[in-house]
Amino acid sequence: MTDAERKLWRFLRGLALSGTHFRRQATIGPFFADFACHQRRLVVEVDGGQHNDADQIARDALRTQYLATRGYRVLRFWNNDVIGNTDGVCETIMMVLENMAPPTPDPSPPQAGGGE
Repeated sequence: MTDAERKLWRFLRGLALSGTHFRRQATIGPFFADFACHQRRLVVEVDGGQHNDADQIARDALRTQYLATRGYRVLRFWNNDVIGNTDGVCETIMMVLENMAPPTPDPSPPQAGGGE
């Protein structure tokens, strides 16, 4: 982990908000998320300068789109923001978590014969 990821991980692993359990390097399909809360369908990415490259921006956009199709919201922060404004980054994550509706369960499959 980078210094920024370690700093953010200290916050995320100690988060005591109901329905939040973050994992590091969480696998979602073919991708690894820096941090993911599967219960709330939230991914937090901490990006270095290489993510400012045009090719990487395009790859990140495809990745975000893939995650969105699986119900995940993606938050991205720059390394320097996490290091220099840790409180602001953590407040942003908390605000998003507090305003997210809990995921609804999949609807029941239709029953044979109309199910009325």
